[in-house]
Amino acid sequence: MTGVEKVCEFLGKAKVFYVLTTDGDQPKGRPFGLFVPIDGKVYFGCGTFKNVYKQLTANPKIEILALDGIDFMRYDGIATVVKDETVARKFREASPGIMEMYDKNGWEMGMFYLENGHAEIRAMMDLKDEFDV
Repeated sequence: MTGVEKVCEFLGKAKVFYVLTTDGDQPKGRPFGLFVPIDGKVYFGCGTFKNVYKQLTANPKIEILALDGIDFMRYDGIATVVKDETVARKFREASPGIMEMYDKNGWEMGMFYLENGHAEIRAMMDLKDEFDV
């Protein structure tokens, strides 16, 4: 199983995961639920009008934290923003309701993946798996 497959499997089990950024020197985290695997990358999206988007473009070093029972995954890297019609189409297919709401309000979905990603899956005191993504 590839690193991307392991990340997607864990995120799928967790259903909700947290994107961690910084606002200046203040850490910030917020729940996400949408991810789309495309061509060996895991893409995430959020509104370009949201603080999280402004934070990850100001400081692209981010971490994603997901929980599945007592297991958790930390996945960090450099957020790389993309504007790509193929990726946008996959987001539309994965979450038509959210994309319809964005269209209706004139909002733009900012899509990104993590470059130089690294993940670890842990139980409370045990490292279960560690890999580059």
